[in-house]
Amino acid sequence: MLQEQLQHKIDFKTKPLGSLGDLEKLALQIGLVQNNLTPQLNHPHLIVFAADHGIAKEGVSAYPAEVTPQMVLNFVNQGAAINVFCKQNKITLKVVDAGVNFDFKENPNIIHHKVAYSTQSFLSQKAITTEELEKCFQYSEQLIDDIAKTGCNIIGFGEMGIGNTSSATMIINALSNIQLKDVVGRGTGLDDAGLQNKLNILQKAKDFHGEITAPKEVLQTFGGFEIAQMTGAMLSAFQKNMLIMVDGFIASAAFLVAYHINPSIKKNAIFCHQSDEAGHRLLLEYLEVNPLLKLSLRVGEGTGCALAYPLIQSAVHFLNEMASFESAGVSNQ
Repeated sequence: MLQEQLQHKIDFKTKPLGSLGDLEKLALQIGLVQNNLTPQLNHPHLIVFAADHGIAKEGVSAYPAEVTPQMVLNFVNQGAAINVFCKQNKITLKVVDAGVNFDFKENPNIIHHKVAYSTQSFLSQKAITTEELEKCFQYSEQLIDDIAKTGCNIIGFGEMGIGNTSSATMIINALSNIQLKDVVGRGTGLDDAGLQNKLNILQKAKDFHGEITAPKEVLQTFGGFEIAQMTGAMLSAFQKNMLIMVDGFIASAAFLVAYHINPSIKKNAIFCHQSDEAGHRLLLEYLEVNPLLKLSLRVGEGTGCALAYPLIQSAVHFLNEMASFESAGVSNQ
């Protein structure tokens, strides 16, 4: 049985039993996903999805909506944190316009998957129409098909969208047992008054829509186009048996939808870090997963995935290259 073979291989490396901690669990997971005693990481990719949110008009963010297209151009111009970390770790970065309120004029460095120029405000209606949600999933499948052709077998996802912590908060509240007040956080940096205002607005939205539990309906009601396309991309990546690097608060909300659609996706997921956003720790506990890093990050963009990637590499390298007691002639007594 492969699991027993992998565990034996891990246990008989030249080290005290279990002494590489979570790296050992990670090596086992990767070996099982790839069904291989010598797994490999090939052509890592990271996709940043960007979109604007109707809920941003309600004052739930410390930043104006204009920041979304400005940051997309910053990604394209190699100026953001995610650019630096992807370049450092030789990860191919792709930027997707999923629904930004701006015309990028067919910029060749942007994948043009715009569904609309913004979602609607979920304070008074569903954020996304049924047709728009279907288009999000179609775009995602197309994108992952194209990336799979490069030989990629590990992929991470990031996001940019002013207002998207509000969407993520509502999704997490609807699909978990976590109270709204415990999920809502400061996002881009709200002060105490702004945080209370955000909670009040989100509570009004919750009261307006009532209890929703079907994952796609939750996504349609509260999601941004970037969250919807990320959800679809995670599901498509799982169908290709890729390892899925899950970033912070927003990406974990997208994963939560994907998980409720197909619970098996969890076996391919690597949770890269615990965000500084209030509800992320609670969501990770709900999913019963342990993140690789805890660095008080809250920048989004997939930065946690890029930073965690060297640790994922280390898990594979020790499994494949570290001597065993037998090969090294070391006593394991």
